[in-house]
Amino acid sequence: MLAVAGTVPDPSVPVLDAAVEIKADGRLLRVAGHDLPPDRGTPALLGAAVAACRFLGLDLPHAFLVGDEGLGKGSRALYERMAEVLPGRNFSTLAFHYLQPDVDWHNRVLFAAQSMVPVPALIADAGFMYAAKMSGQAGEYGLFTPDAGELAFLADEDAPHPFYTRGFILQDEHRVPELIARAYAHGNAAACLLVKGGTDRVADRTGVLAEVSGPSVEAMEAMGGTGDTVTGMACALMEYGLPAPRAALIAAQANRYAGEAARPTPASQIGELIAHIPAALGRALEELP
Repeated sequence: MLAVAGTVPDPSVPVLDAAVEIKADGRLLRVAGHDLPPDRGTPALLGAAVAACRFLGLDLPHAFLVGDEGLGKGSRALYERMAEVLPGRNFSTLAFHYLQPDVDWHNRVLFAAQSMVPVPALIADAGFMYAAKMSGQAGEYGLFTPDAGELAFLADEDAPHPFYTRGFILQDEHRVPELIARAYAHGNAAACLLVKGGTDRVADRTGVLAEVSGPSVEAMEAMGGTGDTVTGMACALMEYGLPAPRAALIAAQANRYAGEAARPTPASQIGELIAHIPAALGRALEELP
């Protein structure tokens, strides 16, 4: 089973540790009695993963969630919960998303995950990916899904936090292949990278393996959460059994197909794209070798 860990921007939400359900209207997710609109952040990732899992015939994901408005209290509570319970759980894929970076707690959670039998495939994005890099443990992960700015942080061997990424390697998409090579040279990348941007690139330590640049839907640039849906699909595809590079490629292409089908405007919500994920995944799986 796939499990996803992250936060929601509502400090009143306690630590949730439960399977994801879908409400009758199909628009809201429910976790332990809490309704979550899948519009951005970890709920958007979960919404995409749910749509992909249903299409692929998989069980719906398990969720580890907590409210955190950016102060870190909720993240620390969720870290503590996962460090305590993961050794006794049986997840085959674990995805970590928006959590306040904390190297000590990251290491406790990573070691707990590595004590599971069998050890699950590990995926990291957003805040947890930062902590994975900061801890020196990036190589323990199967997939990171950074955007170009986050890749710059991974490529900066001296930066202890994204705020301190050196300006000479910031966010130039033309330099993505160079930054990928630099991240691997310094041990700051997962086994596979899905670098999200105007052109999505799938890479490993040998370099760029594949690129996806179309269809290009201009309105998607203004929508928060499109990067989260890519990661959600990649998680589900890895749970389905695809190797990380192929899962990343299919997810990147399907996300663009879903965006094209949704015909979004800058005011659109990510849930409008999620509704098109099943057809988009089917198309990508059929077309890509």
